Amino acid sequence: MNAGFLSLEEIDEANYGLDVPGPKKKVSDKKSKSKKEKLKEVTKGSAEDVEAEPADEMAEEKNAKAKKKKKKNKKRKAKTAQQGEESTVVSDGKDDEEEEMLEEAEAYSEFYAWNELRLHPLLMKSISRLGFKEPTPIQRACIPAAAHQGKDVIGAAETGSGKTLAFGLPILQRLLEEREKAANMIQEKGEEAEKFAPKGVLRALIITPTRELALQVTDHLKEVSKGINIRVVPIVGGMSAEKQERLLKTRPEIIVGTPGRLWELISVGEKHLVELHSLSFFVLDEADRMVEAGHFRELQSIIEMLPMTTGVTKGQSQNTQNCVTVSSLSRKKRQTFVFSATLALSADFRKKLKRGSLKSKQPAEGLNSIEILSERAGMRPNAAIIDLTNASILAKNLEESFIECREEDKDSYLYYILSIHGEGRTIVFCTSIAALRHISSLLRILGINVSTLHAQMQQRARLKAIDRFRANEHGILVATDVAARGLDIPGVRTVVHYQLPHSAEVYVHRSGRTARASSDGCSIALISPNDSSKFASLCKSFAKESIKQFPLENSYLPEVMKRLSLARQIDKILRKDSQERANKSWLERSAESLELVMENYDSEEERVNNFKQKKASSNQLKKLQQELNLLLSRPLRPKSFSHRYPAAAGVTHLIQHQFEELAKQNVGGNLVSGENKRRKLMVIGQDCMEPLQALRNAGHEVVNLKINFLLFFNSVPLTGNLLLIEQFYIL
Repeated sequence: MNAGFLSLEEIDEANYGLDVPGPKKKVSDKKSKSKKEKLKEVTKGSAEDVEAEPADEMAEEKNAKAKKKKKKNKKRKAKTAQQGEESTVVSDGKDDEEEEMLEEAEAYSEFYAWNELRLHPLLMKSISRLGFKEPTPIQRACIPAAAHQGKDVIGAAETGSGKTLAFGLPILQRLLEEREKAANMIQEKGEEAEKFAPKGVLRALIITPTRELALQVTDHLKEVSKGINIRVVPIVGGMSAEKQERLLKTRPEIIVGTPGRLWELISVGEKHLVELHSLSFFVLDEADRMVEAGHFRELQSIIEMLPMTTGVTKGQSQNTQNCVTVSSLSRKKRQTFVFSATLALSADFRKKLKRGSLKSKQPAEGLNSIEILSERAGMRPNAAIIDLTNASILAKNLEESFIECREEDKDSYLYYILSIHGEGRTIVFCTSIAALRHISSLLRILGINVSTLHAQMQQRARLKAIDRFRANEHGILVATDVAARGLDIPGVRTVVHYQLPHSAEVYVHRSGRTARASSDGCSIALISPNDSSKFASLCKSFAKESIKQFPLENSYLPEVMKRLSLARQIDKILRKDSQERANKSWLERSAESLELVMENYDSEEERVNNFKQKKASSNQLKKLQQELNLLLSRPLRPKSFSHRYPAAAGVTHLIQHQFEELAKQNVGGNLVSGENKRRKLMVIGQDCMEPLQALRNAGHEVVNLKINFLLFFNSVPLTGNLLLIEQFYIL
């Protein structure tokens, strides 16, 4: 015990702040006693030399020692208490951390399917924030090939399948990886790290066929890139060129645009756009529309400015040749993505692509196919070809149907669909602007609020129309084929083809506005005798042996026809008046511009006749409007409908559906309860049932209707002209 260690007798636990348990206290007592004995001996031995001290002084010393011991004991207890509190605080902190870890683990477990794609943590955070629980098939196929293997991609999938993120995520993934690599290189090589992640240069150029699609792609990429500090800017026509030039001065990394406005700014020498040598990604979205003859000559000019992936060629523009090269690495690794909803590649092209024998920049008459477009865009060898389109190309969850009618009756059937089946958002497609204006005018006269969208509208008006349509859960949009591509508006339940499109591809894109991703939807084509051959060829191109005929309740049609007749007469008068006012205002404006004084040479008799005609027309208009308003104030009912006996003329699928809904709402015998709580007003014989539901119900026969009817109305008497079921009325 003497080899450098202190013996037990030499240690006083109070000096070290030790709290010794019970048995050791006896040892400490012995120690204190031995010390006292030694002190007594010392005092006795020195008593001969030193005078004896008074008894009161000895007592004071003892009291002082006792106080010191008490203070030491208090300090010891305080220390142990502090240690206990610290341990509880630490344990509480650990519990909080564990709870946070568990919450994060639960959140990421919902998005476990994305882990296979090995995306950057910041992108995973954005995906979880946006609620995308699993990648779509096109994303699952494209992202590994594009983001991790660095391949070019030619991809095709049905509309609404998530193609935007299929090319958007690989772009953001590579930019983030380069940024991290640059941050690591800064510590080692300083300024040389700029070669791996150049700042302030154009890295990705995404070209779309329409302005609406360009703005939508921009919004999607901005949502994903929140918190990543990657700038995305749209460059489209119909907006101020000066404003877009100001946006380009911020030197965004990603630009989404339409060919016309992009080429306009490139032609005037916009610095950020002519530096195409720095591109790492070139994307063509909806490429099948891009190759339509005569549509996008500017696209060919833009593609000719792209530098070759292997170096500078003779075909490059002078602007590109004079640019300072950022790095050969960025140029060599430029990726080209071509996406479409349809894909038709020849076996010969696939072989060329696999062998790498494509000749980029080869002279051609035009961009008349996706194959030529891919070649001229500089598609590299061994590109990934991903074709996820099914045999019919159309979405799996889409229910197609048609209605046979005369050309002049299309308006009536359209009004019938929107009145009886106007649940959810509906898009009505026309091929001409004249038809669009005719439909929208009639529907507004009939009290149906519609938004319109066509190519002659200003861009601001287009955006407002789309915003109004988005804001209304049961909105109606009447549009030309401008809205057929790329618009991703949730809740579109029905697409109506008022006029058939000119090609099968446009039909695919029109129908693709509904049944997007995993949701379902319905399309209805109004087929006149003149459209029969075109419709037959459409069915043949999609390998459709048969398409369902949309179920109609013919008993409603007389009432519908009556309303449409009045609406057409009102529309005719209003159009005539507006045309006269337009001609008169044009004449007055022309005279004012020429500083001429207009004189009225009409005789007094002619003036009187004109006044009488206007008054008669005004009176007729008021009379027609009053008659129409009276009809519109009542629910749309079948001709044979009886107030007293609702089932007298037979129960239609619509009325049966209403009875079933009533039964669901009143399960448990609450139908005639004494509650004063106000219930929803339902008009028996008229209800907005989705066309998709009507299609599905059409195949079911009316079974056990008598039993169901008795179940609903057993205890309610039919009195007068009104059937009252609590707050449900038959009018």
